[in-house]
Amino acid sequence: MDRACQDLGMRDEVRELLRRPMREYHALLPLQMDNGQRRVYEAYRVQYNNARGPTKGGIRWHANENIDTVRALACWMTWKTAVLDLPLGGGKGGITCNPRELSDTEKERLARNYMRAFAPIMSANIDIPAPDVHTTPQIMAWMLDEYETITGRHEPGVITGKPISLGGSAGRSDATSLGGLIIIQEIDDALGLKLNKARYVIQGFGNVGGGIAKLLHEHGGRVVGISAEDTGLYNAKGIDIPKVLAHYDSHAQRLGGFDGADEISNAELLALDCDILVPAAIENALTRSNSEAVSAKVIVELANGPITPAADKTFQDKGITVVPDILANAGGVTVSYLEQVQNAHNYYWPISEVHKQLNQRMSGAFQSLWQLSQERKISMRDAAYQISVERVAKACEIRGWV
Repeated sequence: MDRACQDLGMRDEVRELLRRPMREYHALLPLQMDNGQRRVYEAYRVQYNNARGPTKGGIRWHANENIDTVRALACWMTWKTAVLDLPLGGGKGGITCNPRELSDTEKERLARNYMRAFAPIMSANIDIPAPDVHTTPQIMAWMLDEYETITGRHEPGVITGKPISLGGSAGRSDATSLGGLIIIQEIDDALGLKLNKARYVIQGFGNVGGGIAKLLHEHGGRVVGISAEDTGLYNAKGIDIPKVLAHYDSHAQRLGGFDGADEISNAELLALDCDILVPAAIENALTRSNSEAVSAKVIVELANGPITPAADKTFQDKGITVVPDILANAGGVTVSYLEQVQNAHNYYWPISEVHKQLNQRMSGAFQSLWQLSQERKISMRDAAYQISVERVAKACEIRGWV
């Protein structure tokens, strides 16, 4: 962001405004456990910038959740909504907890406690949460019910990623993966690659990684490498994705023991000879120490922040094209915005219309970034930040904030 401000010639006061969140909220959530004991959990909500519209961003439940992570993700969401030209700002929330240790009734009470703490600073026109790490449509349903109980009014647009029966949008569950496929198709076309001939490696086999593997397989792509927390798999002829998905689901989300590919380490996976590498797992997966071994032509970031700045510099020096996360994984927030639109009009689209809108917005954003990167001879990441930072800064200036 600092580099984008410098390249765009932003005034110091604009840069200072954009470098920090506008609002942060902290709360302690007392929770009665099923055994009668009480525990206290830390909770957060960050509204980074709302110059372009109400802040938007998911709620994460994780044992290592902290305000620094939430703040960083809220910042990313600000640029992500701007680069897609959505009329939204960036926000994020979280609870420091281990959801695997909680029963369903404890999860419901924790979800309702979170909404009771933060309902005064949320609405469809102020701040809109959504599912994220270890949160689900059911958790969003409990939060929505608690919000509407508190306010006494029906307002489905205050939360997205809801069950369809409560005003959720068709196509939301696989929106991030489908948006990633659209971006892969665009970068394939831009670089003269053929989707049905290119070789793909995917790090991470959760909802997003498994989803993009399935979509690539269905479109004729050859996925030669995948990985999960326990191990990686490699087959130069292509992995049978439907078969490995069935194995993964029936073996407690583990790839080990799959018959049809060789088991490899994560380090070996990242170094595989391929056309497109898709990090879809965790942040900081590609660092100074392992970036030199990467031989992919293109990296498409479906995880948030999977490449460190040092690794990013290595890839630029090696001529590897990187499609940044704030574009590549923006399918989720795009369909969340479409869900808000449907809620506001109380009119719901078939999945074909959702996919049409998603395709238009993701493709349009890619073309803008690609054209700018080619014209200015800069990386796609720098192009993405120049576009998004300029849009947010312009909104702040027009409002008279700076």
